[in-house]
Amino acid sequence: MEQKKSNSIIYYIILHALLFVYSFSGVCSKMASGEKFLSFKFILFYGGIIAILGVYAIVWQQILKHIPLTTAFCNKAVGIIWGIVWGVVIFRETVTWNMLVGAVIVIIGVIIVVKADE
Repeated sequence: MEQKKSNSIIYYIILHALLFVYSFSGVCSKMASGEKFLSFKFILFYGGIIAILGVYAIVWQQILKHIPLTTAFCNKAVGIIWGIVWGVVIFRETVTWNMLVGAVIVIIGVIIVVKADE
């Protein structure tokens, strides 16, 4: 039983590392939107989106072999939190109370679903 739980933790860590990487597709998307269509930077950012989504699709399918779909899909909501972080760090956006409340609700929801699957 202990081995199964440690394997599960490893897959949750991989899942969240994947969601971290996946969040950069939004960053690349926003960066590409600020560039002239088909310019070098636009193609670079757009290529980054495609590469990130390709890696995401492959690793996501492998994770689903080890974690229930409902749990994995619920954890995708953590990407919202990464979006807030990248908005502040990269794009110098301001964080509102609504954003913080939403992030807390997302975290509570993820915890509830993960605990329910245990």
